[in-house]
Amino acid sequence: MPTSIVVGFDGSRTAWSALDWAAEDADRRGLPLRVVHVREPWCAEHPLDATTEQDTLTRRCERQLLSAAGRARDSAPEASISTALVTGAVTERLRSESGTADTVVVGSRGLGGFAGLVLGSVGLGLAACAACPVVVVRRLPRAPSGEVVVGYDGSPAADHALEYAAQQASARRGRLHVLHGLRHPPAAPHPAGFGPVPVDDSDGIERRLSEWCGAHPGVELAVSMSFEHPIAALAAASRTADLVVVGSVGLSGVSCARLGSVGHSVLHRAHCPVAVVNAPAPPA
Repeated sequence: MPTSIVVGFDGSRTAWSALDWAAEDADRRGLPLRVVHVREPWCAEHPLDATTEQDTLTRRCERQLLSAAGRARDSAPEASISTALVTGAVTERLRSESGTADTVVVGSRGLGGFAGLVLGSVGLGLAACAACPVVVVRRLPRAPSGEVVVGYDGSPAADHALEYAAQQASARRGRLHVLHGLRHPPAAPHPAGFGPVPVDDSDGIERRLSEWCGAHPGVELAVSMSFEHPIAALAAASRTADLVVVGSVGLSGVSCARLGSVGHSVLHRAHCPVAVVNAPAPPA
């Protein structure tokens, strides 16, 4: 049985965008779509603004799911679509869903968020701890280009991000654009008055990508090397991309911090949906 694309839905503006993205992805990749609404247990069953005894929170949630499923079927008429109303803490329940999902998709900020925040706690929490790729949708591209951008630094997490990005580019019949930031050494002798000399490791990265490309001949690949900071480079590339993909932790990450600084910052700055791909946990 194929795994599903799971979308967390709460009726907020960005949740509708996440639903649209998830439905289109399910349609492109031939996967089932599961629309999940998490009802938090501390919310009252009878809202203060209820007009009748039958106007309960459960019925409101069921109506939201019905509307979401209808919209998803319009976007993906061939996809198998199911809904689920579950109770619990939102991040924890969606993290549980990630254990058997292909991808979990959420909006950047739900109904419970503060107006000034770009990204809510659910998106950040899932990106850091989910067992599958997490796509956070802040806004959808106005003019889809078919391009998928992936940040690549040669780390194991970046290798998994590259594979996921390739799947997305192939499903779109588009181009996979690999961005690699050339690093400066943390400390190096240099003449007074001059900055450190950048480390040009492009040959090694290009060799690895060439080997990878040989194993995936059907993927159109473009590679960019840049001395620009990876956050700025990925944010700029997101202006014309359909999707930006990053690994959860790169070469400079701390093993206990599943979401690295680059992924965290790109989630806040990107102009298109962002996928964070967590490398599988090492065996105990």
